[in-house]
Amino acid sequence: MRAAVGDAGTLFLVSASEAPDRVREHFTAVDAAVAAGVGRIVYLSFLGAAPDATFTFARDHWKTEEHIRATGVRHTFLRDSFYQAALASMASADGVLQGPGGDGRVSAVAHDDIADVVTAVLLGDGHDGVTYDVTGPAAFTLAEAAEELGRAAGRPVEYVAETQDEAYASRAQYNAPDWEVAGWVTSYEAIATGEMSTVSDTVPRLTGHPAQSFAEFLERNPDSYRHLKR
Repeated sequence: MRAAVGDAGTLFLVSASEAPDRVREHFTAVDAAVAAGVGRIVYLSFLGAAPDATFTFARDHWKTEEHIRATGVRHTFLRDSFYQAALASMASADGVLQGPGGDGRVSAVAHDDIADVVTAVLLGDGHDGVTYDVTGPAAFTLAEAAEELGRAAGRPVEYVAETQDEAYASRAQYNAPDWEVAGWVTSYEAIATGEMSTVSDTVPRLTGHPAQSFAEFLERNPDSYRHLKR
């Protein structure tokens, strides 16, 4: 990592793939950057990052933010909301979006908008020490997300609200490790608690264009829901 960031003045750190030791990987990258003399770190974090966040992976982001703060290096945190592309992929091929999200709302954001915000922060001034929430233009329920997916795919898509026990049971078929399944389930539960409902003006304020709605994202990215087409 020190060799990789050798002559860089700024490190843009995208969180590592989800793993049990992801926080250690983040710390290694941050420490290497500081050791190599990098003067600024822009970190792609997650909305609602906190030590007690319902979404277990959001806790990893909080730990990483705290570690970056402790180094004393100039920094900016971009806390992006749930990805619109991920939301589209969560619906099964038989047209069911299921999870313990209740009637909570999520301010899902498009990757393109995140990229534009990142570009503005990396190339602009006045962002040191700032934490930005990066969201879509509105927060919507998973039932509303299912309706939008159905309109785009031209077929019914249904949201099925699960209990926590039902959510763990329905995901047992994947034989994934416990920590990963907990991340899947708690991502929905964070929607139910309202932790994913924050809507910010970061995208229009920093990029000069409005954030994409979920409907606009689906129109521009038909591959994201291709698995739903019969």
